[in-house]
Amino acid sequence: MVPVTAESDLRVLLSELSPEPHPGRYVYVTVPDGALPAAVAPVVTVRESEGLTLVLPEAEAAAAGLTYTYVAGWITLRVHSALEAVGLTAAVSLALTDAGISCNVVAGFHHDHLFVPHGRVDDAVAVLERLAAESRTG
Repeated sequence: MVPVTAESDLRVLLSELSPEPHPGRYVYVTVPDGALPAAVAPVVTVRESEGLTLVLPEAEAAAAGLTYTYVAGWITLRVHSALEAVGLTAAVSLALTDAGISCNVVAGFHHDHLFVPHGRVDDAVAVLERLAAESRTG
């Protein structure tokens, strides 16, 4: 197996963010008994003592009769960030905070994924593209 090269230099990470919005609406739900309902394909799962948290397409949640309150857009940062990289989440969160955009971050093995209010996806992408541009020239 070929080792995977991931970036850990913060300046490089920020300059190569390449935010990519996914189409659709995503919601957070929790399943208290921890059983994954049939016919749902979550993009994120987190096991907590209170139950299983799922992030999944809104249509799947509605079809399965799952209750939700937060509707998000999903943005993937296409830069391949190392899991031990320091500062990426903080820098992205600060930029979005300054723009008044809430953000829930999930780290995958290859990329970081952001869930922002659905109506603010375009604003968040613009903020992240600006952050990347500033990091390339700064």
